[in-house]
Amino acid sequence: MTGSNHALAFLFPGQGSQTVGMGKDLAEKFPIARQTFEEADEALGYKLSQVCFEGPEDQLRLTEITQPAILTVSVAALRVFETRAPRPSYVAGHSLGEYSAHVAAGTFSFADAVRTVRNRGKYMQEAVPVGVGAMAAILGMDYEKVAAVCHDAAEGEVCAPANINSPEQIVISGNTAAVERAARLADERGAKRAKLLPVSAPFHCSLMKPAQDRLEADLNALKMQNPVYPVACNVEAELIADDLRARDTLVRQVTGSVKWDQCMRLLIGKGVQTFVEIGPGKVLCGLMRQIDRSKTCLNVGDEATLTKALESLAQATV
Repeated sequence: MTGSNHALAFLFPGQGSQTVGMGKDLAEKFPIARQTFEEADEALGYKLSQVCFEGPEDQLRLTEITQPAILTVSVAALRVFETRAPRPSYVAGHSLGEYSAHVAAGTFSFADAVRTVRNRGKYMQEAVPVGVGAMAAILGMDYEKVAAVCHDAAEGEVCAPANINSPEQIVISGNTAAVERAARLADERGAKRAKLLPVSAPFHCSLMKPAQDRLEADLNALKMQNPVYPVACNVEAELIADDLRARDTLVRQVTGSVKWDQCMRLLIGKGVQTFVEIGPGKVLCGLMRQIDRSKTCLNVGDEATLTKALESLAQATV
């Protein structure tokens, strides 16, 4: 890799990318991936690997299982990939994926991260009783208009942009009635589509404050060091290079919005031409097509995609 024109960024997916069977292929074919699943099972005290490989799906969808499961598959894929690929200039992760990014950057250990995101999922689930909160995706409406819709629909309740994913897709979060009003209002004001999402809690809004307070205590107890790669953080869309800011931004991320679009533009501005999504699914590559189609986005989630990504990178550096 020479010069900034070949800057590479590793990206890590968040909740919603889980599928039964994820990671199985890697664990069967690569000892380091298998060890990663064993490490997670040991850290959590139950067979997370079995839920990833075999399901059942309803169990994999429980937030406190989903979060460590996606993190583990991402780190297993990372460990296989990074021994064969060039080093990244930057790392970033979407919501939960920011923890995978910090594992990649050595900010904290994998075992600590697995336990922390299990708790993060549990605290988020317990912060708001089921049915009280909701999330909706607003498609084809710009941020200012979505913010205005949230403001007008709130009526004293919580309703706010939660994930600014791309110019085409913004997810809002808050009290169920307010989010439903906002979805209707977005439709009336010309959004391409507004649809309620099948999520178990209203992530990334002020209703998550109880979860944030509980998680802060856990993060404060974690042993952290400065990341070896700058991490583009969700809550500020800025690069993090020290452990204190890493801790602070991970705490605030629980109630803060995920500024994914801005994070990607920040990295593109730093000269990143190639992005590699590491972990289950291809959600972030899909968002990159909406943010900047001229950039290359590869994904690594099993042996086939690993081989393909390595071939693409080899050609790019010739």
